[in-house]
Amino acid sequence: MTTDIRLAFAHPEERSLASASTDPRDRISLRDHVVEVEIGAFQKERGQKQRVMFNVVVEVRPVTGPLNDDVDRILSYDRITEAIAAELAAERLNLLETLSERVAERILAEPQAMRAFVRIEKLDIGPYKLGVEIVRSRAEVGLKVVGHDGVEATVHPLVVHLTNDMISAPDLTARLDALMARKVPVILTVGLPDLARPVTGHRPTQRRVDLLAMEQNAWTLAARDPRCVVVATRTEIDWAIKRGQSVVWAPSKMVLDAVDGPKTADPVALALWLAETMAASGIVVHEDVALPAGSRVPVERF
Repeated sequence: MTTDIRLAFAHPEERSLASASTDPRDRISLRDHVVEVEIGAFQKERGQKQRVMFNVVVEVRPVTGPLNDDVDRILSYDRITEAIAAELAAERLNLLETLSERVAERILAEPQAMRAFVRIEKLDIGPYKLGVEIVRSRAEVGLKVVGHDGVEATVHPLVVHLTNDMISAPDLTARLDALMARKVPVILTVGLPDLARPVTGHRPTQRRVDLLAMEQNAWTLAARDPRCVVVATRTEIDWAIKRGQSVVWAPSKMVLDAVDGPKTADPVALALWLAETMAASGIVVHEDVALPAGSRVPVERF
């Protein structure tokens, strides 16, 4: 059996390990949790309960500071079983796919949860198990927006990383026109400017210097097109996304305030982190830009 096939049937914990980035996260798991429930699209499945088994693995953000053996500082296992129970109680469902999506979404609403593997299997259909497994990350839980018709929808912005050549290019306006024509909010990110900057010889302070230099570059972009409004906080970004507007990201505040934020000042790594944080539909980079391993966001090159 090849590795891919073996992993397809392995426990979700193995799949989590196999697909982890170079900086893997902590995990908690629920194994072989069996519940009797009425579920199924076929007539013979209506009006009777059947056994359904759940296996769930949740990747969680590391706890900063001492744990002090305090349960309130971690994601409790009860949150997983409660998510399952809540979705089973909400309504009768036909599809395991629907149930797994809702369980994953409820788990990822927890602040510590970053990625969820949910496997659900029916045990009573025959002399075998029938099931579905999904993987969802925080990057796929978007911002909820209520439209003019009163209907709630999820909005996934597009993160676009511009090189210095693009910022200074004569066709910048045309490029922005093409991006805006997609009818989704665009978050523009930039790198370090092509200018000398202080060298501190001290990693933490150099990181701050580099972040501030990126912000100077963001303002340089803003001077080239009035649509490039510079923002620094998550609140400002959310406000713009809810209104379908596009912005340029000044990274210092969000990066330095983040509990589990990136420890680097690499502009591309920061753009990818922002894309995951903002549940972006994708990240667009120049064809020559190398992205760090472990991206959970679709990549497009231009």
